[in-house]
Amino acid sequence: MQALARLSRFVGNTFAIWVLLFAILAFYMPDQYTWLGAYIVPLLGLIMFGMGLTISKSDFAEVFKRPVNVLIGVLGQFIIMPALAWLLATMLNLPPEVAVGVILVGCCPGGTASNVMTYLARGDIALSVAITSVTTLLAPIVTPALIYLLASQWIEVSASAMFWSIVQVVILPILLGMIVQMVLGERVKAGVQVLPLVSVVAIVAIVAAVVALNQERIATTGLQIFMVVVLHNGLGLLLGYLVAKACGLNLAQRKTMSIEVGMQNSGLGVALATAHFSPLAAVPSAIFSVWHNISGPIIATIYQRFKDK
Repeated sequence: MQALARLSRFVGNTFAIWVLLFAILAFYMPDQYTWLGAYIVPLLGLIMFGMGLTISKSDFAEVFKRPVNVLIGVLGQFIIMPALAWLLATMLNLPPEVAVGVILVGCCPGGTASNVMTYLARGDIALSVAITSVTTLLAPIVTPALIYLLASQWIEVSASAMFWSIVQVVILPILLGMIVQMVLGERVKAGVQVLPLVSVVAIVAIVAAVVALNQERIATTGLQIFMVVVLHNGLGLLLGYLVAKACGLNLAQRKTMSIEVGMQNSGLGVALATAHFSPLAAVPSAIFSVWHNISGPIIATIYQRFKDK
């Protein structure tokens, strides 16, 4: 088990490399990875189950200890990224399917990778986990509502169908993970040590599936989508930091807000796009998954050098 835990840490620390590697392999050898498309939703459910295994009472206690700080993070997540997505889609006159995909990933809650990046950036880890947990639990209501509000001009959106999808692939697995944690107690810790390995394998498989299924379209529109994703992520990181600074938060909290706002649960974006829209609409989320695991360590390294003054 110790060897497996060490392997898990190594894979977790080199996450971006594996995502990028298999995205490239799937692009050049799509036939080898298209079969993974049938497992996108179960794989995301597995990731959310792992999240449930790690959520503790202290994570929710943080919400009541610092409700204003958590509220700033939650509002930043659900206002800044959706608004940026809509602005980019409108100003750049993106094709309808791509526009919906960009808005979709913008309306998703924060991803668990943000907690790791906050740790690396020497941010406020407890606040990061609290914001991620709250935005994830609010996602069944807020995400479909935002997508309906912002994306309906491009394509028909069923908010109720997306609500049930998010409940099934996010909320239920998280609740199941929390129940298993309560029942097994300390015995869960051994399994938690290998969660980074499981999460990396699942995300890599999801990204590879989307790239393989959309290889021809990525070849023609991939550069445009990549540039939009880079802008979306970068502006989210910047605005998250500036909003936190304007609200008078300290340096560690500003780093946290930046990362929480800029990093999305792109796996959920892929699952929702695949289930409710078109394969092309899943591409922005897949590229976002690759990119934010590159930009995350970069911004964390930059933030390490920041001083209070």
